[in-house]
Amino acid sequence: MAKILIVEDEKAINNLIRKNLEAVGHDCVSVFDGEAVFDALEKQEFDLILLDIMLPKLDGFEVIEHLGDAEIPVIFLTARGSVDDRVRGLKLGADDYITKPFHILELQARVEAVLRRAQKADKSFELGDVRVDLSGRKVYFKGRAVDFTPQEYALIEAFIRNRNIALSRDKLLEIAWGYEFGGDTRTVDAHISRIRKKLQWENVIKTVYKLGYRLEAKK
Repeated sequence: MAKILIVEDEKAINNLIRKNLEAVGHDCVSVFDGEAVFDALEKQEFDLILLDIMLPKLDGFEVIEHLGDAEIPVIFLTARGSVDDRVRGLKLGADDYITKPFHILELQARVEAVLRRAQKADKSFELGDVRVDLSGRKVYFKGRAVDFTPQEYALIEAFIRNRNIALSRDKLLEIAWGYEFGGDTRTVDAHISRIRKKLQWENVIKTVYKLGYRLEAKK
């Protein structure tokens, strides 16, 4: 997965972002002011920077200006949501702009999208006898291709992208069928039952009481 620098001065938010990104396999470093960005960049390379705007010492706009031609994708993550701020951030070279408050699943999706554009996202996933080709949208069990419906595959990919995180049935419906789908949440249960059987994932996709499901996997 990717090496991500989180630049956020509010420690609770920084820790929340770090915890959830590390839960899906990313390697994160946290800093809490603008100047610390450049100290971190001197020590190691990063695949992505999540950057607040209102920071001590150097604000986010100043940071991205000082980055110059550094080829590191940047996502602004800030409470400043005016059109002027968005336009300024994107013109300065940001790859995306997310306003607070945000949903952690949206943040993860935006991170994955930017990493894919930068070709830093995972192209495959392996767990036991299962291998998923994320770029080719194919699933293999013990080396043999397994057929899945589009909704089943969408659920599998959602679990992989958000592994170790509990996903509600409503969220899974939204991911696999879209906002317009008016189906019953029992549809999710039926599809997950088939996925578990095909991949022998009875002990991998865990039922989360009164919520939904979670795919348990090592980082």
